Amino acid sequence: MEEVFLHKREWDYYNDQLTGLKNRYALFEYLKTTHRLNIFIINIDNFSNINMIYGFLAGDTVLKKTADYLKKIIEKDMMLFRFHGDEFVILTERFMNFRELEDFAVSVVSFFEQLEFDVDKLKEIKAKISVSVGIAMGTGIVTLNHAQLAVKESRENARGAYKLFTSTSTFYKNQQELIYWINKIKESIEEDNLVSYYQPIKNVHSNRVEKFECLARVNDESLVVSPARFMEAARITGTLQLITRTIISKAYKDFQNTDYEFSINLTANDIKLGYLEEFLDHNTKKYGINPGRVTLELLEDIKTLTEENMLEQINRLRAKGFKIALDDFGVENSNFARLIELKPDFLKIDGVFIKDIFESRNHEIIVESIIDFCKKIDVKIVAEYISSKEIYDKLVKMGIDFAQGFYIGQPLKQI
Repeated sequence: MEEVFLHKREWDYYNDQLTGLKNRYALFEYLKTTHRLNIFIINIDNFSNINMIYGFLAGDTVLKKTADYLKKIIEKDMMLFRFHGDEFVILTERFMNFRELEDFAVSVVSFFEQLEFDVDKLKEIKAKISVSVGIAMGTGIVTLNHAQLAVKESRENARGAYKLFTSTSTFYKNQQELIYWINKIKESIEEDNLVSYYQPIKNVHSNRVEKFECLARVNDESLVVSPARFMEAARITGTLQLITRTIISKAYKDFQNTDYEFSINLTANDIKLGYLEEFLDHNTKKYGINPGRVTLELLEDIKTLTEENMLEQINRLRAKGFKIALDDFGVENSNFARLIELKPDFLKIDGVFIKDIFESRNHEIIVESIIDFCKKIDVKIVAEYISSKEIYDKLVKMGIDFAQGFYIGQPLKQI
């Protein structure tokens, strides 16, 4: 009896209860012992929608039927595993050339495109699914990782597609860089290698630099790196708040003995977390800086920022004297109706329209429209990415209030 019990425990450990297939633990064990192999990861597209719309029992039905269908279409020398969730793994040690690998992936994708699943026989509800396939060749568990990357890359383009992993792909290189920065951003915060740079902003009416934008930078060996390289990693690791807190504290300390105003970049995440009011109040008292000298520069699109709970926080901060700026206006979800609702003190025109204002009449028209509208609702205009005297003179003539860019001054480590 005990021997039977131990046998069942071993079966349960290496087999998936729902589908009866070998599970991820069996897969990992197999990958330890095999040599060169081909791996196909089959991922059901938008599987969460099936659970959400039809219920989890329907989702289980789809998973079981998917497993049954895959058993029928795999070739004799192939092994099938349920990896996790809505992913299955097919592998074989047989040599397959690129054409054979792609042909098999296409056959899997096409097979499921033609099926309908009975997700609820009593209600006669049917559902169609599609699958995406990632393919990789190699040895050991790293091949499984490569197949997962191939699935992700295939789904960047379309559902119901396949992708063969290649180490030269842009997607793979981007993923490697993301992993590097995930580790680097943690290290930078722990070792205080996150620094603040300050870029001057000129008032075109007084012809003087009156404020600075506070910019986060990371020391990476001998280089100082801008947020474009590490912000996505900060989002993934949940360290955006720590970056914002660090830059706020450094800015208040550096500006306490000056008369300059300064602006701090905020994301929607900073507002949603609800820590800003208390943290800004603390620094205001600690360094004796009037809130009127501080501009909170909102980086997210205007559609997000006009959600009710976020507007309430923005309005409370405004009531305390903080100024509000909206960054990158003119792209994506920016629109004039929501601009009126938010009513910032400053609006920054997206740099894409500034850089080539002489070459693109369309961009010039957009800038003219934004400036004209903002003057009517009494919102001050800041133009970024001003790289030359010619661009500066043109924008001043068009009616901007503040200018920023390398022509005005590059970001400085010290004020």
